[in-house]
Amino acid sequence: MVGKMQLHVLISVLGNNDWVDFIESLIIFSGGLGTAFILNKLLIPGLLRLTKVNQNDFKSRIINSIKFPLTLGILIFTGYLAIAIPLDLSPGQQNSINQTAGLFGLVLGVISVASLTSTVFNWYMEIMAPRTSSTLDEQLMPLIRRIVVGAIYALGGLLILDQLNINISPLIAGLGLGGLAVALAIQPTLSNLFAGTYVLTEGVIKQGDYIELEGGTSGYVIDVGWRSTRIKTWTNNLVVIPNSRFAETIITNYAEPHPGINVLLMCGVSYETNLDKLQDVCQEVMDTLIKESPDANEEYGAYFGLESFDDSNISFWLFVQANNRLASFSLKTSLMQHLHKRLDNEAIIINYPVRTLQWAPTSEQKEFPLKTQSKQPSDDS
Repeated sequence: MVGKMQLHVLISVLGNNDWVDFIESLIIFSGGLGTAFILNKLLIPGLLRLTKVNQNDFKSRIINSIKFPLTLGILIFTGYLAIAIPLDLSPGQQNSINQTAGLFGLVLGVISVASLTSTVFNWYMEIMAPRTSSTLDEQLMPLIRRIVVGAIYALGGLLILDQLNINISPLIAGLGLGGLAVALAIQPTLSNLFAGTYVLTEGVIKQGDYIELEGGTSGYVIDVGWRSTRIKTWTNNLVVIPNSRFAETIITNYAEPHPGINVLLMCGVSYETNLDKLQDVCQEVMDTLIKESPDANEEYGAYFGLESFDDSNISFWLFVQANNRLASFSLKTSLMQHLHKRLDNEAIIINYPVRTLQWAPTSEQKEFPLKTQSKQPSDDS
């Protein structure tokens, strides 16, 4: 207060000239520049060092996000004081300066809120989301951030228009009708968007799962987006499925409820085979395989069962579990190789298809059965 009085005394001594007003404005604005410099280069870095806050810490991010808007706000405020205090303004000019300063303050406030909100979302996605067991927040947060930040800018734009004395009621009504027209125009996109939200929140599939769709399309999920889901087939082709169709089809997920895949092997042996011996041999083959093979799930166990009496063989099955889908192919191959080798060593025959044909007797055989039998050559001849 004393310094301000001394400044006015000095000005009164020098006279009320324009260059004196300019010097006073320059002194006020220079003070604002000095305050902004001290705040930006000394106070905020010193506060961060004093509290020993990490650069990735939430408090550090919040402080850094408001540092620029706060510095700019100090400059705008001191600029307003440098014009409003020293200069002899008319009421109209003063009103214009006040309105302009309020407009700049409103714009700065909108930018600050949007920047602060974006910083909070970025911090959560970079620090907190990787620590969660679900990937849902990593997929939802970018969209939510865009919507929230866009809403802040839209609301801020309406407030700015209102500050400029522009009637926003017709604009709001027009935006309502325009939004309805746009919603009808992009209905397929919105349908895919909401279906993508359902797919993501449902958690039925995730990246890396092997799935099969109702139409026969199958492959590994490489990305679940808001508009479409992309899978890579076993032929190394990319299939893009709109989420609106993806949410309505029947999906078989080979990675759920756990990645283990059951392996069923069907086989058959001749009717002369000792079935008890067959069971012991098959059980030994499976027990040895699941202990030695890294592709097998030993905890699941191995199972044998007889299936049916077929035309040429007695059918049976072997049942084990692989660790995942890729492992199921190599495990089934090894099981077939070991079983074939062991059955061959044990002289257990896997028959070729065999049929026994019985011919109907001729009319001569029906009338003279003994005569026809006598015509057959004897074993001694």
